[in-house]
Amino acid sequence: MRRVVIVAFPRVQTLDVVGPTEVFSIADRLANREAYTVEVVASSADALTTGSGLRLLPHRTLAATRGPIDTLLVAGGGVREAAQDERLVRWLRSAAARTRRVGSVCTGAFLLAEAGLLDGRRATTHWAACDELARRFPSVEVEEAPIYVRDGDVYTSAGVTAGIDLALAMVEEDLGAAVARDVARWLVLFLRRPGNQAQFSAGPAWRPAEREPLRELQAWIADNLTADLSVAALAERAFMSPRNFARAFRREVGMTPAAYVESARLERARAELEGGEASIEAVAATSGFGTVETMRRAFQRRFDVNPAAYRSRFHTRGGQHHADRHSAV
Repeated sequence: MRRVVIVAFPRVQTLDVVGPTEVFSIADRLANREAYTVEVVASSADALTTGSGLRLLPHRTLAATRGPIDTLLVAGGGVREAAQDERLVRWLRSAAARTRRVGSVCTGAFLLAEAGLLDGRRATTHWAACDELARRFPSVEVEEAPIYVRDGDVYTSAGVTAGIDLALAMVEEDLGAAVARDVARWLVLFLRRPGNQAQFSAGPAWRPAEREPLRELQAWIADNLTADLSVAALAERAFMSPRNFARAFRREVGMTPAAYVESARLERARAELEGGEASIEAVAATSGFGTVETMRRAFQRRFDVNPAAYRSRFHTRGGQHHADRHSAV
């Protein structure tokens, strides 16, 4: 019997708690043996209100949660307030010492980091919080792309639904791939995503430039992805020297001009692959990549998947996507 303890707190993200709970509970039933027990614990025994307004009654308090733990998971959500709860942070540090593996869902990584459990480790969190995690905890090697990351006996996952993927990966480690597939099928999941799959919902990583000429250039790039978008050509359009342009653009936008152009082309290609019927070759041309090979390399770098595989997972028009979903589960 593997004891799973999930830590909750006021304004916790509901699915961060419920998603892994369902995975382990269903695995326990499908394995036809006493595989897991799941406990939700919190600082107080009183019912707490989640971020979506639901009332959640913990099984017990942190203080009453004693003894060995197999899997300790920290949910995300209202972590700013939770990180100020010194008793919670101390308890995490102490409980981790008697736990086989420790993990977090979404922004729960901030609590693990606050407790010093991510020092010197690779970790991930919700795509919108990766920069803040890296800034606040420089000893943590933050990886923005993966759905989940395992570094030794410490696991961290991306946002919200990624906690289900993490829990399924743990079930596979414990009970084998067949049980994990059965759990995914029982949950009617499209597929069980591998940990290194990119957080496809991350969207563009740039920000609007501060100065109007550069903001106008950003808009022009989006409308002219097949044009010459080299640094020299963009600098000329911005009436700046290439060197000054490159420096100003990176300072204001947060990435180099070349990275921005590739990201803009990826966003266009993603949209066409998800919702259009054009061939891969046509998408590569209209999004400015020119060749399928160039687009493929960009997709592999950013999403760790090729364009054809991306389309097969996320295409939303017609009946084929519906058919793919049912064949996958």
